[in-house]
Amino acid sequence: MLSVELHAHSSLSYDGRDPVELILEQAEAVGLDAIAITDHDEIDASLEAAERAPEYGLVGIPGIEISSKAGHILGLGVEEAVPPGLSYETTIEEIHAQGGLAVIPHPFQESRHGVMARISREELTKGDAIEVYNSRLLTGRANRQAERFAQSRNLPMTAGSDAHISEMVGQAVTRVDAEERSTDAILEAVRQGKTSVEGKRTPWHISFRQFAGGVTRRVRSGVLGLMQ
Repeated sequence: MLSVELHAHSSLSYDGRDPVELILEQAEAVGLDAIAITDHDEIDASLEAAERAPEYGLVGIPGIEISSKAGHILGLGVEEAVPPGLSYETTIEEIHAQGGLAVIPHPFQESRHGVMARISREELTKGDAIEVYNSRLLTGRANRQAERFAQSRNLPMTAGSDAHISEMVGQAVTRVDAEERSTDAILEAVRQGKTSVEGKRTPWHISFRQFAGGVTRRVRSGVLGLMQ
């Protein structure tokens, strides 16, 4: 069983803090086998991480967190950015067109752009897998909802730290029963539901700090944009 982090952010995300190097160092330190950096509507840092991951004894999975009209969708195994603002179904189609895997993160938390505020339960099943454990959920209720839904529909399940600072990488992991230690084998095992999840909640004060830092960077970015 491989230990895989499928949801983490670098400084390329508007609400991320740390560069690729620190994230890979943390992933190596906590004993991960593979990691996907999934920045918001950006892919360059993830591609860099995928290329450099073997230096740290890791499999690097390219990925992105896409802001669809319905909410956030993770595209794993893609090497070109899927544009934001597309419909839920079109976003998944764009991921599949690249041979990628569409994972629906924190689907039941509307405050963090979960898709269930805007789609039906039947539409949710069009994703390849459901993130049923996200470390940044404060009460755990939305995690339990996601897990019950995935179990009731026999959908593959994943976990992710949703780390926005390097220290939180590995807080939640997907255990993957892959045939070999490679990106293709890991993603195929997830498609087949050969996974289990485990993790612990991000401490509330760190979640607050990550949120506050993201707001500050977003405001700063907006101000700079107006000045240009």
